[in-house]
Amino acid sequence: MTTPIQSTTPTTALTAPGNVADRAVKRRRVLDILDAAGRDSLLLTTNTALTWYLDGSRMHISLAGDPIAALLVDRSGDHLVTFNNEAGRIAGEELPEGVSLSTVPWYGQLHAAAAGLAIDGNPLVEAAVTTELRAARQQLLPAESARYAALSADAAAAMTEVLTAATPQTTEFQLVSALAARIVAAGAEPLVLLCNGAGRSDFRHPLATHSPIGRRAMVVVCARRNGLVANVTRWVAFDAGSAQELDAEARIAAVEADIFRATVPGAQLNEVFAEIKTAYARHGFGDDQWTLHHQGGPAGYAGRDPRVTADVTDAVVLNQPFTWNPSGPGVKIEDTVLLTDSGLRVLTVDDRWPTTLVEGRRRPLTMRL
Repeated sequence: MTTPIQSTTPTTALTAPGNVADRAVKRRRVLDILDAAGRDSLLLTTNTALTWYLDGSRMHISLAGDPIAALLVDRSGDHLVTFNNEAGRIAGEELPEGVSLSTVPWYGQLHAAAAGLAIDGNPLVEAAVTTELRAARQQLLPAESARYAALSADAAAAMTEVLTAATPQTTEFQLVSALAARIVAAGAEPLVLLCNGAGRSDFRHPLATHSPIGRRAMVVVCARRNGLVANVTRWVAFDAGSAQELDAEARIAAVEADIFRATVPGAQLNEVFAEIKTAYARHGFGDDQWTLHHQGGPAGYAGRDPRVTADVTDAVVLNQPFTWNPSGPGVKIEDTVLLTDSGLRVLTVDDRWPTTLVEGRRRPLTMRL
């Protein structure tokens, strides 16, 4: 059994955006899903769905844990259920206007309690409409786009500030801990932190170690704020780089340029994936390079929403964010971008970072100190 509670007026401003106009659009998109399915209610239970639908509310405690709330969307309104020990913070800081709030004991069954609010006690579940919900999240609304651009700029700036202070003696853990501190200070959560120094450049998902970075290093961060996740990779080096490294950097940027060219409204993601595979071969990385690491895909309220494969047939739409991350031996390039009516706009930008022009677009170089 759930216990309804009254929302109280917070003593400070809400930390979640809760844009009223954007939330109305999102509710209409979910009601369209219900109409198509011939159902009257939908139970949202994942962090991706909750933070999207509630427009940035924080529904987690542990970054690695399940959400501490579930939401029933029905034709009468939006009904959030949380544990009794979480309700005060959510009511005071996270609850958007027009969403009712009920509680269950901290030891209660959250999903069952939320489902029990449905008229028939049997709402549609997320797993039944995964594709439809993903489509509903594709096109960012104006306030979301502005928040995403601000987060992305903060993540890029944090990279610049941390890497310009690095030395060959800096350890991988020191780099990612400094980066984590800046991300948290910006009000975001570092969901992913990776670093490989010169001795570990073969690893494409390199968890940090206590090893000094040496002559060059790659650093990766995926930072979340108000539900949106910005992803960025940067390289730092303390020498001019070998001819082989410089050539590989130029070629991986050319692969990315081909992917960007294929990311246009109406294209299917499996078609973009086919272009990725041929781009590697076209630029001298071989036919199998795409098999050695995932290639990225749409971004937004998940790090990738989803990772693109030959089986993903979603169509690309305007105002959709992406993070493509082509990589090869000792090279990788990654930024968060938004597809606008004037083309792809790179969001993870800091003007202090060195760049080069690739097919008319400024792309990051290795910072050489």
